[in-house]
Amino acid sequence: MDRAETQTPPPEALTVVPLRHYGLWVGTAITLAILGLILKALATNPAFDWPTVGKYLFHPSIMRGLGQTLVLTVTIMVLAIVIGTIVAIMRLSPSRILNAFASAYIWFFRGAPALIQLIFWFNLALVVREFSLTLPFIGTLFTVKTNDFMTPFVAAVIALSLHEAGYMAEIVRAGINSVASGQTEAAGSLGMNHRLILRRITLPQAMRFIVPPTGNETINLLKTTSLVTIIAVNDLLYAAQSIYARTFETIPLLIVVAFWYLFVVTILSICQHYIEQYYGRSDLQQGASFGDTLKRAFRFGRVAQPA
Repeated sequence: MDRAETQTPPPEALTVVPLRHYGLWVGTAITLAILGLILKALATNPAFDWPTVGKYLFHPSIMRGLGQTLVLTVTIMVLAIVIGTIVAIMRLSPSRILNAFASAYIWFFRGAPALIQLIFWFNLALVVREFSLTLPFIGTLFTVKTNDFMTPFVAAVIALSLHEAGYMAEIVRAGINSVASGQTEAAGSLGMNHRLILRRITLPQAMRFIVPPTGNETINLLKTTSLVTIIAVNDLLYAAQSIYARTFETIPLLIVVAFWYLFVVTILSICQHYIEQYYGRSDLQQGASFGDTLKRAFRFGRVAQPA
C-alpha cells in the first residue's frame, strides 16, 4: 500500500460532528412545557385574581405587618447571635459544668418545636403569676404581674430567640473549631489570654465559616416568624389573615404575603453574598466585573474567569 494513502488527513479536512445530547433536549422540552402550563394557569385562572393582588400589595395593613415581621427578624436574630455565641464559648469551655449546661441548652431548645415554645411563653402566667425582687432586711423592691409584660410580641421574641440561639451556638462552635489550634497555641505563647485570643485571633478567622450558615438561618427565621400569628402578633401573615377574614379573598392575599417574603429573602440573599465576599476576600480573584458579581450572587451558570 502506498504511503500517501495511509497518511492521516489534515485537521481542516476532517468533518466534525457534534455530540448530540438527546436526553438533554428531551429534558429541556419537558421543562419548558411544564413552565408554559404553569404560566398559563397563573395568567388565566380567575381564582388568582391579579387585580386584587395589586390592590393589596401596598395596603397600609400589609405594610405594617411587613414592618413588624422585619423588626421581629432583626431583634430575634441579634439576640440569638449574642446568646448563641455565649453558649458556644461555654460549650468549648474546659469546665465540665459550663460544658454540660451548654449541651443541655442546645439539646432542649433545638429539640422542642418552635411553635410549642411560642405557646408556652405566651402562657407563662399559668406557671408564674408574678415576678418580684426581695432583698434581706429591705423587703420587696418591686412586683410585676407576668401578664403585664409578657405581651405577644415579647413572648415571640423570647421564644424564637432562645430557639434560634440553639442553632447559632452550634454554628459558632463549628466556626471556632475550624481555626487551626496551632494559631491559638502560638498566640498563647506570646502571652495573650484566652479572651484576647478569642477576640483577635479565633473569631475573625471563624467568621468566614460562620457567615454562610448564619445567613441561611436568618432567611429561615424570617419565614419562621409567620408562626407568631398563632399568638396574635400583627406580623405580615396576621395582617393578611385579618383582611381575608372579612373579604374572603384568601388566595390573592396569600399571593401578596408570598411576594413580600420572596422579596425580602432576595434582598437578604444579596446581602449575604456581599458579607461572604468580605470575609472570604482573600480567596476572591481580582478583576471581577459587576455582572460577574451578580452572577455569583444568584449563581447564574458558570462565571468566566478573568485573564
